[in-house]
Amino acid sequence: MNSKPEISEAEYQVMKSIWSAGVPLNTNEVVEKLETFTSWKPKTIHTLLSRLVKKGALQYKKDGRVFVYTPLVKESDILAKENDNFLNRFYNGALGSMIVSLLEQDKLSGDDILALRKILDEKLSDLPQTEPAVRPCSMERR
Repeated sequence: MNSKPEISEAEYQVMKSIWSAGVPLNTNEVVEKLETFTSWKPKTIHTLLSRLVKKGALQYKKDGRVFVYTPLVKESDILAKENDNFLNRFYNGALGSMIVSLLEQDKLSGDDILALRKILDEKLSDLPQTEPAVRPCSMERR
């Protein structure tokens, strides 16, 4: 599926339970998984499954008396879309502004900063090497 559907937080919880299984799940299995960490009634879960099918996030096939659900979208695609929405809504699409805000509010631990630095260093090493636009000047006199 090319377009990524907009899903609610509750629908995301349903999708996570299916993604985490790694295999298609029937209605009863989805209900059992969700009942372990939500207080939702089976009818609520059935409604959420139905919405996800209508939105194109899940497909189902009937197997006897139950429906078996298979995801049509990857979790990483949904997360990427949500990250983009968040970034655009609160930071006008400027990732640097978001990181500066997190740093200024002390929301990043030392471990977070080291992990971020490692990611940035890896990304930098993947970039093609080009000549700098401005050469550093030397403090030596000639």
